[in-house]
Amino acid sequence: MTLHQQAKLNHLSFPTVNVAETAAFFEKYLGCEIVATGQNCLLKRNDFDIVLEHVEEAVPVWPKNFHFGLEVDTLEHVQMLYREFLEGGVQMETEVFNNTRGSRFFCRAPGGVLIEVNTREDMQQQDQWQKLF
Repeated sequence: MTLHQQAKLNHLSFPTVNVAETAAFFEKYLGCEIVATGQNCLLKRNDFDIVLEHVEEAVPVWPKNFHFGLEVDTLEHVQMLYREFLEGGVQMETEVFNNTRGSRFFCRAPGGVLIEVNTREDMQQQDQWQKLF
């Protein structure tokens, strides 16, 4: 295994104008553990960290398609999370939809970062997409 292959995801860092609100979202909806707070915030999730960095200016403008994705096992799980996010007042960008890569929805965390929740359980043309993912 090469050194490049050994490198693992260490952290994601997101600017936000409201660290406490964004941290609460990541804790409640994404299963993160808040481990340090102050002007910035450190969150733990599985084997990597999420850093929320306080910014004074307006909500950051993200490139149109910039997002991060979370995958769950089943369509039922996608639908359950969609309902939970919707009922919790999360800013939803889409309803649950299916394309050839499976079912998914998109929503926004406080601070504006786009999040995708998907499953590949109902993916079409599996042989073609398995080559890409």
